[in-house]
Amino acid sequence: MSKRKGLSVEEKRTRMMDFFYEKKDFFQLKELEKLCQKEKGITSMSVKDILTSLVDDGMVDTDKIGTSVYFWAFPGKARQKSQKRLNDLTSKHNELAAKKQKLVELIEEESKGKEPCEERDRVLELLAQETKQRDEMKEELQAFKENDPEVIESVRKDTAVAHEAANRWTDNIFCIKSWIKNKFGFDTSTIDKQFGIPEDLDYLD
Repeated sequence: MSKRKGLSVEEKRTRMMDFFYEKKDFFQLKELEKLCQKEKGITSMSVKDILTSLVDDGMVDTDKIGTSVYFWAFPGKARQKSQKRLNDLTSKHNELAAKKQKLVELIEEESKGKEPCEERDRVLELLAQETKQRDEMKEELQAFKENDPEVIESVRKDTAVAHEAANRWTDNIFCIKSWIKNKFGFDTSTIDKQFGIPEDLDYLD
């Protein structure tokens, strides 16, 4: 019979957050070491490290009252944090939309027969920037997917908007790559390599 695999760090973090959300109370470290092991299967020796990482990430609050240190986390704060992050993503999307318009204008100017070298460099530089920002947005959206479903349920519809925005930017990158290939004779692999575009770049499911 195979030996049972222990919990990963991420699983411990998730279980500890579940514990706080379920209890909706304040706890000292000693209490958490005992209760998290009993109720969530988190070994008492690892509780402090996991708790510290959650505090550092702003997911768990802590304060010293007298000589005692207490820890707590409530679902409402997690929802507010998710909503704030979603608002940041929406703002970022609007910023990217403005940059897209600027890029389109540059392409239109280039197509009128102006000297290509300077304009080409500007277009390629913008492409590299948009690719990087698109990937950052994709990572943020993936982080939303991996959070506790109960925490993000209230912002699921808005997250779909950001999801669609990321796919639109994927489409923009494909279109710009095609334009560069046709205009300047670069092959796809060269464009991907020069600007760090993943070979498996694709739309989000």
